[in-house]
Amino acid sequence: MYWQKDLETMPPEDLGRLQVERLRRVLKQARRSPFYAQALAGLDERDLTRPEQAASLPFTVKQDLRDHFPYGFLAAPKSQVVRLHASSGTTGNPTAVLHSKSDLRDWANLLARGLYMAGVRPGDVLQNLTGYGLFSGGLGMHYGAERLGSMVIPAGAGNSRRQIALMRQFGTTVMHIIPSYAFRLAAAFGQQGLDPRGDNSLRIAVIGAEPHSEQARQRIEELFGVKAYNNYGLSELNGPGVAFECQEQNGLHLWEDAFLLEVVDPETLEPVPEGRVGELVLTTLNRKAMPLIRYRTRDLAAVLPGPCPCGRTHRRISRIAGRSDDMFIIKGVNVYPMQVESVLMGLEAVGNNYLIVLQGGEAGASMTLKAELAAGMAGMNSEDREGLARRIAGLLRDEILVTPKVELVDPGSLPAAQGKAERVKDLR
Repeated sequence: MYWQKDLETMPPEDLGRLQVERLRRVLKQARRSPFYAQALAGLDERDLTRPEQAASLPFTVKQDLRDHFPYGFLAAPKSQVVRLHASSGTTGNPTAVLHSKSDLRDWANLLARGLYMAGVRPGDVLQNLTGYGLFSGGLGMHYGAERLGSMVIPAGAGNSRRQIALMRQFGTTVMHIIPSYAFRLAAAFGQQGLDPRGDNSLRIAVIGAEPHSEQARQRIEELFGVKAYNNYGLSELNGPGVAFECQEQNGLHLWEDAFLLEVVDPETLEPVPEGRVGELVLTTLNRKAMPLIRYRTRDLAAVLPGPCPCGRTHRRISRIAGRSDDMFIIKGVNVYPMQVESVLMGLEAVGNNYLIVLQGGEAGASMTLKAELAAGMAGMNSEDREGLARRIAGLLRDEILVTPKVELVDPGSLPAAQGKAERVKDLR
């Protein structure tokens, strides 16, 4: 049931003492980097006696990583760095994350812990359908599954026909996949005259890398006949495996022996109470090459109250509700793409791909939702389409307090993303 029972079920007071010990150590390590030598100047980490005192430390934001690219956050000799992961940098300097051997070992162990918690075991065949290379998701999950003892198929992203062939030839039991690509893969099964539920050996899907609604998760489970477990991470904090769902599927256990968790109001930056959605702020507690202190993730979630029936004591966070920088304002109302998805995924007649288009100026801004019909619904007559569009507009009005224009299009009409799905096109 447990990968590391002593750590996973550690009493909260003991976990707090471990966090203080590791926080002191990581602060001392961080000050070896050019950035934190200045940002943490004058700090005596021995003054920190409780995890909550980390709130007195300065925040770190993504722009800091860009401004001090490439080695401004390096806290170890370059000779100890064995891997780099980085963002694309399409809008300026990328964000680079540097890892030592011990960093990679710890990261793989956290992922093995999460996978084992979700039911993956030695002897399972895990097909990794996410990108390799500078993107951290592929290699991170790969080494975690190998650490656990599973056989890994490093399939990478795309090429659905080959993905399906590999699944059937090698008896894949676990797939690691981005939610939006899971829908495209299910459609590819159908195009080959195959059933995504019956014509494979899958029993578990590990999904992450992009925010998704509970309704989207349920669709994936129904399409493939699997249990789909949510996995949260971001490249700056390793990548996948920062938090993982257990088999209770009632929130993601965030590994508090490796990360110090805070939830703050993204506007005031003050802490928010348990159960309220705010921005996740994380401090690495074990990383050697490039520790990060109070990193503002921009990801929105809440700490869930109460213990988990699985017996693990690490606190649970809700699924990511979106990103604070994904929010858009339309007619004075704050809207998150996840709110739109939760409505669409609850309708059987609607497919899995959609696009929100924003147009006009602030005063006359408009929102158009383009949504594909479900497979087999392309022949829906115009009267029925108009009725469904009106229904969707009404449901969205109730959810987001804005009535969008809804355009229903045939399956496959909208561009399919090659990586993470882009759900908003802002033309304002």
